[in-house]
Order: sequence, then structure tokens, then C-alpha cells
Amino acid sequence: MWRSTLIVAVRWAIWDQLCMLVLRSTKDLRESMNQGRGMCVLVPTMGALHQGHLSLIRQAVEIAKPQNGRVVVSIFVNPIQFDCKGDLEAYPRTEADDLKACENEGVDFVFIPDESDMYAADRSVIVAESILSSGLCGSARPGHFDGVCTVVLKLLLITGCHVVIFGEKDFQQLAIIRRMVRDLNVPVDVVSQPTLRESDGLAMSSRNASLTAEQRADAPRLFRALSDASCLLDPTAILDYVVKQIEASDLARIDYVELVDAETLQPASSLEQATILALAVFYGEVRLIDHVRLPAL
Repeated sequence: MWRSTLIVAVRWAIWDQLCMLVLRSTKDLRESMNQGRGMCVLVPTMGALHQGHLSLIRQAVEIAKPQNGRVVVSIFVNPIQFDCKGDLEAYPRTEADDLKACENEGVDFVFIPDESDMYAADRSVIVAESILSSGLCGSARPGHFDGVCTVVLKLLLITGCHVVIFGEKDFQQLAIIRRMVRDLNVPVDVVSQPTLRESDGLAMSSRNASLTAEQRADAPRLFRALSDASCLLDPTAILDYVVKQIEASDLARIDYVELVDAETLQPASSLEQATILALAVFYGEVRLIDHVRLPAL
């Protein structure tokens, strides 16, 4: 027994002095988490890390390190949240660069599982949310949030994390994850961070790298339209303005433009309560989302 204890102690002493560990199986990750100590903070990603992701990782480090804790970044392009096979196949994969970025930011563990390790061939259980996911991206992408909820819950269970961090750019996803954690009594704190933007206002996204130069130059019109419309005082005028600004581009194709209650995510007919003005727009096959929050009048 004492030899086993000594081996574990030496392993952790060595790990504390070295760089991060890259783990590729749920078994290895669970074992590493069980041998750990202190707080565990998880940053779930699908890779192709950009400054928005890195800001989440830095926040995770700030939370974990004072508690002698650990930061886990997961990199997994989750197949069951894609409604289009072509979108899944085209999703950027930049593992070498992602690992270098994580190491530079002081990440302790990077979890990069295979699909077969995350999902059994005969899997028959999913996690579904039925209210917050009914509109916006939920109606445009059937089954998407079932895939999101399922993989996030699996990651929470595998890591046993105390804190999980998401960006607010995917505000519907964030709201749904918070609801899942609440309704299923998952013992984790969900922390969020505001959307990070490029210097021209475009929300940072891994999908931006798939835009052509011409599309990339045009895409900042999305945030401009949302920002300018947020100064208007009538819901119909707000929506009409955003649609008009986007339809002025020959490159952009609207998936949806909606105004919803900030809490329920149901369509809002007035501005008496806080609302979210949200859109999804295609540039070719690349689908971009963005939103702004409108305070109650």
C-alpha cells in the first residue's frame, strides 16, 4: 500500500513541476481527476481556439490557481450537435496550435477524446431541453441542443469539475446549460464571459476562418446592424432595420432575426422587459450568430 501511495505522490510532484498533460480517453481523464486535489475548472471547446477561447481559459486559471486547483480544456468536435454532415466535416481542426496555446496559458489537462470513446455504438440516451431550445438556433437546427446538452453533461460527469466556463456569444446555449444544471441538480457553477470581438466588431468565432476575404470584410455589418437597431424604441422597427441592413449585402443570407425575452427566450412583443436581439446569418455555407442585450425601457 505504501508503495502505491508513494508512486501517486511522486507522480503528482513531477506533474506539478512539468507542463500540461494531454489525455485521449475518458478512463485516463477520470483517473487523473481522481488523483488530483483542489478545485477543477473546465473549459469545453471544439478546438480551433481563438482569443475568445483563450479569454475563457485565462478566467479558468484565475479561478483555479488561488484554490490550488486544475484547469481542464476539452477539445472535441461533437458530431451529435451538427445537423449538417458537411458542416461537421468542414469544422476547422487545429490540434497542434490548440495544444501550444493551452500550454502557453497554463492549462493543466487537455482532453481530446475519440468519438468512439465518448459515444457507444448503440447509445440510446440523450439529454433534451424543451423550452429554451424551442426557438432561435433550436428551431433552425433541430436536435442541435440535444447534442450540446448531452456532451456537456458527459464532460461535467467525466471531469467532476466544480466550475465550467462558457462564452456569452452563444447566449442560447449558455441559457440552456444553466437550465440543465439547475433542473438536474448538477453540482457545478456555470460561469460566463462577455463576447469578445475583433477590432471591427465581428464576434470572434472559429467559423470566421472559413470566410472568404470578401465575406470577412462584409461580416461586421451584423454587429453594426444589431448595435444601431438597439437604439430604436419599437420592436417591429428594430427587426425591420436589422433585416434591411443585412439584406443590403449580396453575400449575406438571413437564417433568422429575432427579438426574445432575455429570461425565457420566447418572442418579445414589447421592450418593457430586458430582451435579446439575435441573428443567424449565412455567408455561403458559413453560419454566423450574434446578439446584443437590450435593457428594459
